[in-house]
Amino acid sequence: MKDEKGRAIVYVSRLALDHFRSWRQCVLDFSPDINILHGANGVGKTNLVEAIEVLSTGSSHRTAHALPLIEHGKTAATIRANVDYGDTRPNRTYEATIAARGANRARIDGGSSLYLRDIVGQIPSVTFSPEDQRLIVAEPAERRNFLDQAGAQLIGGYMDTLQTYTRIARQRAALLKHMGEDAGSTSAVELNGLEIWTGQLIEAGISLTRKREQVIGRLSPALTESYQDFAGSMRKAELRYAPSFSEVFGEDDGTMAISRHFQRIYQGELARGQNLIGPHRDDMLFTLDGMPARDFASNGEIWTMALAMKIALFHAITQSQGVRPLVILDDVFAQLDEDRRDKILAFARRQDQVLITVAAVGDIPPMHDEAHVIDVGDVGNGDPQ
Repeated sequence: MKDEKGRAIVYVSRLALDHFRSWRQCVLDFSPDINILHGANGVGKTNLVEAIEVLSTGSSHRTAHALPLIEHGKTAATIRANVDYGDTRPNRTYEATIAARGANRARIDGGSSLYLRDIVGQIPSVTFSPEDQRLIVAEPAERRNFLDQAGAQLIGGYMDTLQTYTRIARQRAALLKHMGEDAGSTSAVELNGLEIWTGQLIEAGISLTRKREQVIGRLSPALTESYQDFAGSMRKAELRYAPSFSEVFGEDDGTMAISRHFQRIYQGELARGQNLIGPHRDDMLFTLDGMPARDFASNGEIWTMALAMKIALFHAITQSQGVRPLVILDDVFAQLDEDRRDKILAFARRQDQVLITVAAVGDIPPMHDEAHVIDVGDVGNGDPQ
């Protein structure tokens, strides 16, 4: 199946959950077009689309940890999705197991066990949610999570690089904490170990920094264009990368300059038991006409910028993968004014598969005649809808 420009149309035809969030078991069928999931708050409709987001990106915009994704009292949750690629490639079943402890695993068509990161990007998706404006105004961790979700779908090997860096950073921080607790008797072995971990952290951090720079390079011009289209304004929205390893973009690859930086902050790291610099402290900066958006933009402008950022990601994935991502609109209509609601609906109507969650029948947008409407309150355990 292909669209009018010859791109493959990829869609999730069936979703099955075991012990994911509030769902003990669930099996749900979707159409390849617009799907509207309605139900009162607390019935689990957001959990359904969140499961697809996790399978798609390897993480959730709602939490940075695995435990909240697992039904209380269980040790793991399982997500399965049947994905239809039309006549462009064989259909696939992707499965992810989210573990309370240990690595998250995955399978394709019931095959051998893989890491979850090995299937990230196979189901491209972009999620719009009430939390989107936090991209602009919240702490850097929120933006890093978005940056990693985008990188996972845009840059080959991104998740491997991120996992490597994260593992090394944890090991180095643990050593720093140990050395700081017993600072009076630090051994030569420990100092040598720290030097080795520091070298590995710099190498992995430089690689991750360069990949993140590529992600920002793809998103920034699309954000500027999307904001002007969406806002109907000539005000210029821009996105810049603020790397902790800023030395990477100096005269050489930055290795020696970063090494000297670590030497200068050694006592501070030892005292706090933390890695004080590195990509785990990166940020993205949003500006409007050159001014920091979080400080100078109105609430409406912040909403528009956040929506434009998600649309920019949509276009970047489409260009990168040659398919249009699945669009998830998670309870956003109650948060938007009529003008922005109309524009996001117009955007959604132009896409392939769209999943929309709403709290009540009265919130269903005026596209129900063309949509597959699902009452989540009626979804039974194991019964396809």
